[in-house]
This record gives sequence, structure tokens and C-alpha cells, in this order.
Amino acid sequence: MSMTPQEYEAINQRYSPASKGWKTIPMAWLFGGIICCIGQALSDCYQALGLEKDIASASVSVTLVFLAALLTGLGVYDNIAKYGGAGCLVPITGFSNAVASPALDFKSEGLVLGLGAKMFVIAGPVIVYGTAASVIYGLIIYIFHWY
Repeated sequence: MSMTPQEYEAINQRYSPASKGWKTIPMAWLFGGIICCIGQALSDCYQALGLEKDIASASVSVTLVFLAALLTGLGVYDNIAKYGGAGCLVPITGFSNAVASPALDFKSEGLVLGLGAKMFVIAGPVIVYGTAASVIYGLIIYIFHWY
């Protein structure tokens, strides 16, 4: 069956659900903002406890990753993401969820072939392209001495 791009687009438009941007965009903004506010509150608390700003920032990242993985394991993060959409997926918590979810889904297949092999199915490309981009960025900085 061959069809023109215009025919394909017409079929795609007919069967695709309507966008709910009027609802999903503000909810993503709200939930992403809440996650960022929690991160800022944690940073302020860590600094109030005497940690330097750099160490407090690293501690916030670790805490948010831990909390997101814990909430994923308890089945709560999926419910939050159902309402928060991309606002829950973009920050560091979304990355933690992307690693923890496949690990939970495939744990019944064993530690190596299930958990170990499938843990980075979603997050793997992010790690690969993030590492490649950082190497390229580092080379540009090194070559042009921008520091």
C-alpha cells in the first residue's frame, strides 16, 4: 500500500487524539517548579547545617535522585508524573525515575540479564549523548582556551 505524504498526514490527523496543551503545559510548569523549590529548600537546609555551597548542591542532587528512586519503587512517582507530565520528567528526578523504573520492571528476569541489562534502556542514550557532548565541549574549551 503506497500513499502520499499528504494522505498519510490526513489519516494521522483523523486518528490522533487532540492535544490538551491548555492543561498539560501549566501542570508541567507547576510540578517542575515544585521540584525545583524542593531542591532550593534542601540546598538552604544543607547550607544552614554548615555545608559549603558546592557540597550542598551535590547533596541536593543526591537527595533528589534518592527520593525519586524511592518514590518510583513505592509506585508513587508514576502517579505524580501522571499529573505533572514533563515537569516531572525533565529535572534530575526524571532521570532517576528513568533508571529505577526499568530496573523494577525487569527484576524478575534476574540480576544480570534483567536488572543489570535493562536498567539503562531508557537512561542509556542520555548518558551516552551527555558524555559525548561533554567531551566535545571540553575539547572546544581546551582548543580555544576559554576559561
